[in-house]
Amino acid sequence: MNHAIASLPLLERRTLSEAAYAHLRDLLASGRVAPGEKLSLRDLSEALGVSVMPVREAVSRLIADHALEVAPNRAVRVPVMTRAQFRELAETRAGIEGWAAARAAMARGPAQLRAIASAEAATREGSGTAALGDAVALNRDFHFAIYAAAGLPTLLDVIGALWLKAGPVINLDLRHSRDRLTAGHALRCHGAALRAIRARDAEAARAAIAEDITRAADFIIDKGGLPEA
Repeated sequence: MNHAIASLPLLERRTLSEAAYAHLRDLLASGRVAPGEKLSLRDLSEALGVSVMPVREAVSRLIADHALEVAPNRAVRVPVMTRAQFRELAETRAGIEGWAAARAAMARGPAQLRAIASAEAATREGSGTAALGDAVALNRDFHFAIYAAAGLPTLLDVIGALWLKAGPVINLDLRHSRDRLTAGHALRCHGAALRAIRARDAEAARAAIAEDITRAADFIIDKGGLPEA
């Protein structure tokens, strides 16, 4: 069984399908499964401590979200994205998430700023010491602390849907190597975003997050881990 799947928490009996859906969304968005990886309904249900039925319902929703797909042999798997598809997704994310950061710079309160600063510090401190899976989660937490500060639940839903598709690819290289972390682009962009949000500089916040997304996409594409077509 995949280690990330085995580490999923047991669920309470209430709202099992919704809870399974939430946990599987997190599994995808945090990059703990890789493009092309097959997901066993039996392994998922065992890890979550529920019957196969609520897991099947959650997986069906994720297939409808285009976050999972059914392979020709009927196995459920994480979609494989081409370079062109990933580039298109990254450009879309840079526009939407950059705007969310700009909005956060103007809308954030003291509590939201503290949450963003705490997430940035955790990402920075964990860049050289955290397990790669933890580094992936810390990066996601920083981004979503910013997007939550924008104060627009619908926008947060849209970004969440983008991360369902992007998460496994964004973190494809981080599952195996610290090269992108040690290059320093992400930490520099994160620091710039925090400073901009603290100063209520909307344009600088937008630029920092857009650059972070674009540089990460460039790095992943240059590594050659995505198919041409």
